Amino acid sequence: MTEINVCPSTLQEGFSTYSPDALKTLFDGKKVSHILDFDSPNNESADNMEYARNVGRISLSGVQPKASLILNADDQLTRPSENEHGTYILKPAPSSYALIDRKYCPANENLTMQLARQVYHIETAANALCFFRDGEAAYICRRFDVGPDGSKFQREDFASLAGLTSANGGSDYKYSNLSYEECADIIRRYVKASPVEILKFFRIVVFNYLTLNDDAHLKNFSLINRGDGEYHLAPAYDLISTSLHLRMPRIFALDKGLFKEGMHLSDTRTIERHDFEEFGRRIGLSERLVNRELDIFASCQPLAEQLISRSFLSEDLKHHYLQSYNYRRITLNSK
Repeated sequence: MTEINVCPSTLQEGFSTYSPDALKTLFDGKKVSHILDFDSPNNESADNMEYARNVGRISLSGVQPKASLILNADDQLTRPSENEHGTYILKPAPSSYALIDRKYCPANENLTMQLARQVYHIETAANALCFFRDGEAAYICRRFDVGPDGSKFQREDFASLAGLTSANGGSDYKYSNLSYEECADIIRRYVKASPVEILKFFRIVVFNYLTLNDDAHLKNFSLINRGDGEYHLAPAYDLISTSLHLRMPRIFALDKGLFKEGMHLSDTRTIERHDFEEFGRRIGLSERLVNRELDIFASCQPLAEQLISRSFLSEDLKHHYLQSYNYRRITLNSK
């Protein structure tokens, strides 16, 4: 096991395991180890047949499998029993050879989620890295749709809210049917306090552009009802800089880009601040609010550079991440 000196959740320096802040957010203050008591699914050990069955209980999204975990009576992260609902989602490194540097996907997602939360104050699912018994890293997040008593909150992703499936929207229904402008219409339709939630949505869309996340499709945005009878935008999840792993990255996950009428390929290769100004105007935000937010995303953020440097990415990937992030940041500057 590689010795660590930063918290594998918050990336704070001076910790050889989870920091108190991380333990509070992830595990309600319980002292939980960052090392799992079983091997990664990529290790052909005997107990991984059970792991494989567990993977199937959640989903298999694209090339990245997800499994369910619980915290047991001994404060250990373990796999749930047959009829037990998980409260954490575990995402090992993908096994697909189509991805570049795939073993760093968990570190990438943890870093991107921490940038969103710590630098830009975007509400995110509580998350961290953990390590299998054989030393391989995995990403873990706490389910935000499960209450303290184990009951599940009502949550609907934007594909479901739009009534889109592979049957009526095609095999790429998550990507090919709507724009982000039309996603804001979904929020307006279902959320009573829609101006507040649309501003949150705007910030996530800009953040995804800033961090080169081109997989922010319809199923990666959700509305949640936590029992108060009202829907709100769910905490951000599945934030990752896809440019580090894809050979042909895009600008936006949704084929139509920002606008209902779509965007030409040349447009999406030359995105500038005015595109987001227009996007903000179309979804009902004031010019003052839009410019305030874009100024924040365009400005230099020392904490962002610190988090990137402390992350569990390789040195080459840290350089790539920072260079790309700074280039996108510059494109959001006022002209």
